[in-house]
Amino acid sequence: MKVVTFGEVMLRIEPEGYYRFVQSDKMTTTFGGAEANVAVSLANFGADSVYVTKLPVHEIGQCAVNALRRFGVNTSFITRGGNRVGIYFNERGASQRPSKCIYDRAGSAIAESTSSDFDWDRIFEGADWFHLTGITPALGGNLPSICIEACKKAKEKNIPVSVDLNYRSKLWTKAEAKETMEKIAPYADVCIANEEDAKDVFGIEADDTDIENGKLNKNGYKTVAKKLADKYGFKKVAITLRTSINANINRWTALYYDGTDYYFSREHEMMIVDRLGGGDSFCAGLIYSILSGKSSFDAVEFASAASCLKHSVEGDFNMVSAEEVERLAAGNASGRIQR
Repeated sequence: MKVVTFGEVMLRIEPEGYYRFVQSDKMTTTFGGAEANVAVSLANFGADSVYVTKLPVHEIGQCAVNALRRFGVNTSFITRGGNRVGIYFNERGASQRPSKCIYDRAGSAIAESTSSDFDWDRIFEGADWFHLTGITPALGGNLPSICIEACKKAKEKNIPVSVDLNYRSKLWTKAEAKETMEKIAPYADVCIANEEDAKDVFGIEADDTDIENGKLNKNGYKTVAKKLADKYGFKKVAITLRTSINANINRWTALYYDGTDYYFSREHEMMIVDRLGGGDSFCAGLIYSILSGKSSFDAVEFASAASCLKHSVEGDFNMVSAEEVERLAAGNASGRIQR
C-alpha cells in the first residue's frame, strides 16, 4: 500500500521529564507533526509511506528529513526552500496540571509555500491513499488552496482521501476552520475527528456530553457520525473518544461508522507517557486497516489499539509494529514482560 500524507514537520522542544518551562535549564529536541506522525506509523506497519512538505535547505531542515528517513518514510517529494522550520514547545502535564503547547511556526517554509512547489501528478503516481489534516490549511497563506488542489487531484485519480479535522484554536478560529474545511469535505471519503472536533469545526455535537468534566455520552456520537456523513458526504466517519481522569490517566475508545453500521472499540485505560501523536496513530491504524481489507470491527479495534500504544511511547512518532498492535487489539493488555 502506498499512502501519501501532506503537512508540516516541526522541531519539538521540551524540558526533560515533567519539568516546567520556567524551571528547566535544558531542553530536548525531536521532530513531529500530525501528518509526519501518520507517515512514520504507516512506515512502521510496512506501508510505502510518502511524506510531502517543504523544508529549508539548511542543516535543521536536513535533520527533519533525516528523522523521517530513519523510519523508512519516502522523502523524495519534500520540496526544499524557505528560511525556517516550524517549532513547537511542549511542557508535559502531570496529575491535575495539563500539558501545554506553544507554537512558533509563523513564516515556516511550508507556511510560505506556493502551488508550484508540489507536482501532485508525480506525487500521486501509484498512490492508494491520501491523508491530510485541518492543521495544514490552518497555517494560512496559500495552504488552504494547495490542500484543496491536492484533494481535487486525488479525486481525479480515484485515490481515497482521509481528513482528520484536528482543530487547533491557536492557529485559527472556528469560523475560519468551518469555512475552509467545508470546501475540503466534498473531496474526503473518510472523516476522522476527536470528541471535540465536530463541534468546533462543523457545529455538530453529542447530546448529554461534558468533555471538560470527563462525561462523554458515547452513544450520542453515533448521531454526530451520521450527521457528518449525511451533510458532507463522507463514506466513513471515525471519532476517537478520550475520557480524561487527569493528565496521566485517560480512558480511550473510538467509534467507527462505515456508512451502514456503528462499531465501538474496546475501552483502554492508559497510564500516559506521552499523549502527543495519539490521534495521528489512530489515523494511521485506520488507514492501514482499511487498505488491508479488515472488517469494520477489526479496523476500529486495530486503530484504537495503535493509538493506545502510542501513549506509552516518548515523542511524536509511534514506534510500534503492526504485530504489537494486533496483540493488543486481540485483548493482550496485561503488559507482562516478553522473554
